[in-house]
Amino acid sequence: MTSSATAPTSPYLVLGAAIVLPASGHVILGVPVRGLQFLFFMVILAWVTAKIAPPDASFVGRHAGGFLIYALSILDAYKLARIRTAKWVHNARQGNESGQSGVESHR
Repeated sequence: MTSSATAPTSPYLVLGAAIVLPASGHVILGVPVRGLQFLFFMVILAWVTAKIAPPDASFVGRHAGGFLIYALSILDAYKLARIRTAKWVHNARQGNESGQSGVESHR
């Protein structure tokens, strides 16, 4: 990537979208299949824990597996966005520094 390439999506936007609507952070990042995989396992584990949990458990307790995958999907979307942003910033700095100093970076 060069410094003229467009900046990646803000990690905070991805984080907010992932919190509001599951898998939307992954869709914003361009990996909708990964988001669908998280949704699938969210539903499956919520269903399994609803069948296993005791009848007097709270709603969160009955669907704890789904909430676990939901939390992991939020962290995953944010992590992907942060990594993409860090790579973009690093590549932009590499392009600016090598052009100014006349010294090529070793790769």
